[in-house]
Amino acid sequence: MPRIYEYFGLVFFFYSDEHLPIHVHVSKAEREMKFELLHEAGKLVQIDIRKIKGKEILTPKEIDNSIELIKQNHEAIVLKWTEFFVKGQKPKNDKITKKL
Repeated sequence: MPRIYEYFGLVFFFYSDEHLPIHVHVSKAEREMKFELLHEAGKLVQIDIRKIKGKEILTPKEIDNSIELIKQNHEAIVLKWTEFFVKGQKPKNDKITKKL
């Protein structure tokens, strides 16, 4: 379960047995949700948010913060996905300590 970002208590990660579409899980405490990144011609056009069975959902503020981080880092998330799932390399975990 590689972590790719930590942002004010939010942890962004992949499960090791993931599937397409490219997505990232975000958790804080006992809450977790999945954010699917939809790209067209290399541009982020949509983020679909999914509830995880058996998990509490993130708070509205946590969802907003997650979406903002994903929007600002979507290209890096795709690269980290490719590093891990295509190249078999462990992606770097970036700790973000400044508000977006």
